[in-house]
Parts: sequence; C-alpha cells; structure tokens
Amino acid sequence: MQTYGNQRIVIRYDPQICCHAGECVRGLPQVFDISKQPWVNVDGADPESIAEVIQRCPSGALSCEFPAGAD
Repeated sequence: MQTYGNQRIVIRYDPQICCHAGECVRGLPQVFDISKQPWVNVDGADPESIAEVIQRCPSGALSCEFPAGAD
C-alpha cells in the first residue's frame, strides 16, 4: 500500500489490485501523473475533486480520507 497525503487529504493506492484503467490519470492529470515521482501530487487539486476522481476507480485500488480537523 502506498500512501500520499497532506493536512487536507490522504490518498491510498494498492498496486496489487490496480487494473490500470486510467480513470485517475485522465480525470486529474495534475494529481495522478505516472511520468513523475511520486506519481501522486496531493496538492495538485482540491480534495473534493480528488475524492470525486478516486470514486471512479473501477478496481478500488485508490481510496482517500479526510484527516480529522481538515477544512
């Protein structure tokens, strides 16, 4: 499990179950960019937009949560 986060959102990625459908990369390329390291930029968009794209992940490899106290 890979974890990426800031004070507003925590994104988890499970490469073991990813089916590489590309919904994340097409949905928010400024956040999910496989040509960069790390490939997830949690500061690339607002947390709500990130969560919306994560919900489209067909395999469930991506998930997110909002830390306690986050706006």
